[in-house]
Amino acid sequence: MRELEGTLTRKGQVTIPAAIRSQLGLKPRDKVRFTLEGDVVTLRPAASTVLRGYGSVRPRHRLEDWRQVRAAVERAAAEDVATEA
Repeated sequence: MRELEGTLTRKGQVTIPAAIRSQLGLKPRDKVRFTLEGDVVTLRPAASTVLRGYGSVRPRHRLEDWRQVRAAVERAAAEDVATEA
């Protein structure tokens, strides 16, 4: 097991070493989760709250076919242009 060290600031912040950020795939503004068991702290990426809830609610309506919607909008726009000329 490899150990890395950091320094705690007055605000209680510490920089996560680059090797750990890289290994965990962490990017700026990512959320992390801390687990405390006795005097051992585990750090891991926090799952997105959006992704955690994905699929938990059924859509009330059938999903739109956006190709059809776009085609209808383009037809309507073309008709508007044709009637103005």
